[in-house]
Amino acid sequence: MYCVCMCVCVHLCVSSPPPLAHPNSGASRSNDAEEKKEDVLNIFSLASGHLYERFLRIMMLSVLRHTRTPVKFWFLKNYLSPSFKESIPHMAEFYGFQYELVQYQWPRWLHQQTEKQRIIWGYKILFLDVLFPLAVDKIIFVDADQIVRADLKELRDLPLDGAPYGYTPFCDSRREMDGYRFWKSGYWASHLGHRKYHISALYVVDLKKFRKIAAGDRLRGQYQALSQDPNSLSNLDQDLPNNMIHQVAIKSLPQEWLWCETWCDDASKRSAKTIDLCNNPKTKEPKLTAAARIVPEWIEYDNDIKRLLRRIEEEQRDGAVQTQTTAPPPPPPSQQQQG
Repeated sequence: MYCVCMCVCVHLCVSSPPPLAHPNSGASRSNDAEEKKEDVLNIFSLASGHLYERFLRIMMLSVLRHTRTPVKFWFLKNYLSPSFKESIPHMAEFYGFQYELVQYQWPRWLHQQTEKQRIIWGYKILFLDVLFPLAVDKIIFVDADQIVRADLKELRDLPLDGAPYGYTPFCDSRREMDGYRFWKSGYWASHLGHRKYHISALYVVDLKKFRKIAAGDRLRGQYQALSQDPNSLSNLDQDLPNNMIHQVAIKSLPQEWLWCETWCDDASKRSAKTIDLCNNPKTKEPKLTAAARIVPEWIEYDNDIKRLLRRIEEEQRDGAVQTQTTAPPPPPPSQQQQG
């Protein structure tokens, strides 16, 4: 997610897109009134492919290990593998969390993406006002390849000073990466002015405020205008909110809420509340290698989940064998003829 985005800034669309109706349907297993009474930490994340589902499980465990608040995970159903969807109820029971699989049909009038990664990026930012029940006041997006080291309740309760969402700015402290900081020059430097360019790996959304100011409609309108140009929105989920910073304000979160080795110096790692395994355009180190090197507890989390998944497989295998051995034998031919 570090390509230079040279895009034309369009602040007002020629025609306003139609607002999306909230699908206040029976998709939720718990009704809005019940959900509102309970103090729940709502976490949204996306994953596609077995590698990122592996990262996702580890991220989930890191969230759970650092909070006493009940957690509910929200996942986009469209791109999860059958094996993940099969294992998630067992994980929920073992680790003690709630979850929900959500899906939303991409509107026909909205410019379509064809690449899977860009479709996922679109779902990450374009439909925040309609993906979740109205009773969910705040939601935190956490990238699948992130490790949490603090209580995300603290982030949820952080004042956003009137902004509908809060993002962490990119670090400036690792000086040897200055040549890769595309937001420091050209279009982004001019567009942002004194403002920061924010990373989309972690953000908190005040959904009440977001809906009140029609932030979803504004983002979709700007997306519709910019996405016609293939050179715009190189990093769709990240470029769009930064491009719209003058119309939809971003609260800059304290830097410790997202530490990434690529952009942040080693000294600041000690105070990191989350660690993001963002790509390094200089070294191009594989994510699995980086995870084990950068985050010691990642291996512990990974092994913990592997043990659980093995146990689930064994129980399912034993259950299948038991079902076969306890099945009643077929009646003898004479009894079949009598029937």
